[in-house]
Amino acid sequence: MFRKTIPSLSILALFLAACGPKQAAPTESNPPMAGSGMMETTSTPGSMISSDPAAAHMMEPITGSNVQPATEEYGGQLLPYTLEDGVKVFQLTAEMVQWELTNGVSVTAMSYNGTVPGPMIRVTEGDRVRIEVTNALDEPTTVHWHGVEVPNNMDGVPGITQDPIQPGETFTYEFTARPAGTYMYHSHYEGDRQVSAGLYGAFIIDPATPEANPPDVDVTLMLSEWLMRDGMTYAAMPMAGMEPNYFTINGKSFPSTQTINVQVGQRVRIRFIGIGQFIHPMHLHGMPFTIVATDGHPVPEASRLTKDTLTVAPGERYDVEFVATKPGQWMLHCHILHHTTNNNVEPGGLMLVVNVTP
Repeated sequence: MFRKTIPSLSILALFLAACGPKQAAPTESNPPMAGSGMMETTSTPGSMISSDPAAAHMMEPITGSNVQPATEEYGGQLLPYTLEDGVKVFQLTAEMVQWELTNGVSVTAMSYNGTVPGPMIRVTEGDRVRIEVTNALDEPTTVHWHGVEVPNNMDGVPGITQDPIQPGETFTYEFTARPAGTYMYHSHYEGDRQVSAGLYGAFIIDPATPEANPPDVDVTLMLSEWLMRDGMTYAAMPMAGMEPNYFTINGKSFPSTQTINVQVGQRVRIRFIGIGQFIHPMHLHGMPFTIVATDGHPVPEASRLTKDTLTVAPGERYDVEFVATKPGQWMLHCHILHHTTNNNVEPGGLMLVVNVTP
């Protein structure tokens, strides 16, 4: 039998704490004392640091002067291009939309081409690509090509590699697509706010030599979070008062997430992309998967891990593969179980169905 004892000094400290003067609860006329360790709580985002205008701006509702309803139901669709003197030319427009996360729940989002995620850019290693980005927002923005080996002046960092793209302006990014792998693009201007509000998309570079044995099913899943309160949208952040209450796969919360349909015997590749600000241990029921690439780089076969749960951190990309062996509807979900809720109600959030048919 284990008996926990408290040193006499600790008993004295507890006695003095119990008998000492009481600190009055902080009020408007009695704010918390500096160094007291007490913090005034609030249910209103932004008021915690409203004394700093720049910080308060990051915590204001997401708004815009020309917010239109989204015309597409799903994001991440393949972006078409034109060919000009051997260069693949893509058009992206940063614009505001009302985006439906799930039935009856819509957010005010910043988007590329009106969808969340923005359209998928898919090219071949060695392609020369040109992306013309038009800013239809009320505020500046830039685009960063996350993980892609671009020239420094194409890296999209405002004040470092380029001036921000002002409202109404167009900036042209041009580079050679390399190396092959799973990447993404996203805003790098006030990223805490703009990326959380939807300015992101997948960028896939296929190998110059086609795969000898490509997967039967190839899907990309971008993991993110949202904060909705009193009908207003805020940037979800990992800080008190700004934690998310909706969680999305490709801009949708379960049950509105898309089903992965596969037949027994087929090989599936899932490209996980962590674009939000929270970690997500993604767990597949019924079948293990093998990690074949990390952050766009292939994992040597001798070093590959077989798992059924994989933690995807912000900014990370993992390619995993599995062979569908058992028919049925199998869940793929985040195993931080609060992340499988919609506004604290389960089921929801980061869940989708892998539908395996005979």
